[in-house]
Amino acid sequence: MKLLKDILYGVSLDEVVGNTHMAISNIEFDSRKIQRGSLFVALSGSVVDGHDFIDASIEKGAIAVICETIPEGVNQNVTYLIVEDSHRALGIAAANFYDHPSEKLKVVGITGTNGKTTVATTLYELFQSQNISTGLISTVRNKVQRETLEATHTTPDAITIQRLLRQMVDKGCKYVFMEVSSHGLHQKRVAGLKFSGAVFTNISLDHLDYHKTFKEYIAAKKLLFDHLPSNAFALVNVDDKNGRIMVQNTKAKVYSYALKTEADYKAKILENQFTGLLLKINDQEFWSRMVGPFNAYNLAAVFGVADLLRQEALQTMTVLSTLGAVEGRFQTVQDKKSTIHGIVDYAHTPDALDNVLKTIGQIRTQNEKLITVVGCGGDRDNSKRPLMAQIASELSDQVILTSDNPRTEDPELIIEQMEAGVEAQNKRKCLSIVNRKEAIRTAVRMASPGDIILVAGKGHEKYQDINGVKHPFDDVEILQTELNQIQA
Repeated sequence: MKLLKDILYGVSLDEVVGNTHMAISNIEFDSRKIQRGSLFVALSGSVVDGHDFIDASIEKGAIAVICETIPEGVNQNVTYLIVEDSHRALGIAAANFYDHPSEKLKVVGITGTNGKTTVATTLYELFQSQNISTGLISTVRNKVQRETLEATHTTPDAITIQRLLRQMVDKGCKYVFMEVSSHGLHQKRVAGLKFSGAVFTNISLDHLDYHKTFKEYIAAKKLLFDHLPSNAFALVNVDDKNGRIMVQNTKAKVYSYALKTEADYKAKILENQFTGLLLKINDQEFWSRMVGPFNAYNLAAVFGVADLLRQEALQTMTVLSTLGAVEGRFQTVQDKKSTIHGIVDYAHTPDALDNVLKTIGQIRTQNEKLITVVGCGGDRDNSKRPLMAQIASELSDQVILTSDNPRTEDPELIIEQMEAGVEAQNKRKCLSIVNRKEAIRTAVRMASPGDIILVAGKGHEKYQDINGVKHPFDDVEILQTELNQIQA
């Protein structure tokens, strides 16, 4: 229980109607979760407006409401707090409610189109492997030391973030590595957080269904760096031209990493094989079980963060050499008897797919076929659909276009939009199979010993979203099963 006046510290209030000297049991923005004594925060949204549920929240026991517009029928027993931005108010109020846990931790946020999960998860594993109590907030899973918690969003809502960080403080965590999405930044889910550092990986076409323009997408990512304090660090990939843009207005100390240009953390690939990378960072060599130039960038970012958090360089490289790929990120799938190389990757943007296919192209001997199974998600940016098919058909020997998570869209129409990007000379390479399981099965049956199969788009996900229902579906499991059966 906390007094409402303490929960409101730092919240910019336009008007207060009622008493703020009352005890609050919990804070919620979902009226269905309201308990007696709750503070309800009405969030305006593009689909659902929390202001429509103010009365329902009061009926369930809310005694105070943060809102942007005061309702017509005011309940005399309820306190109304009028703000300009209820999203920002929620973040600050949640931080107050949970006693500002981020101030008791070193929280490092990682943003960018690709690489967030690998960088955040590898940092978590690097520190936790050295018995340094660490937390992780990521797309794949959340971790409090070794305890795994369900992850539903890349960046959770403001209340969940603060609750997670509070758990981490209570469990003795010292560091937290956190993916920060453009949605999370734009919706101010990280308002009220104190970041000790931030990383920019890269930026490419994605989420234009939400941000509308690429300029708006860049601006959303930049918010993370705009709000860093002066005692924080900002580590950016300067091989991406937007790296410098990210830190134009930051108060933080700026550092850089790169493969192609001069940087504070300069990486160079010495060897690149299906079994891993031999990498040099700042004149120190080490072997990693991760594969490809995109992972060389990720490892440079990890090394840079570890160094900025005062970890010893040789120890960092020693531990990194023991860590494998993150689940669903260039994850190899190969039965012991099989000579077919299976790879599952989360690549769901044109840039990510291009990176994965070019990495495979650099390693392969060209004597084998590269078969790519790929789809695009429904209810998402449809401008990347033809680009994904174009890239797949240019860089693969055979392509099977299939469903990803169609959500509420017709999967056949999604595939038609993908097919529009396949150039005439590549159409003979392409086959369309709506059923994703059948597409993977077909790819395995098309393959000969030594061939490579890439299943792209869903990576770590264990479901397929069709018309609002999440059906069990695991690319890794299905590919493994099919490879095993072909050897039977």
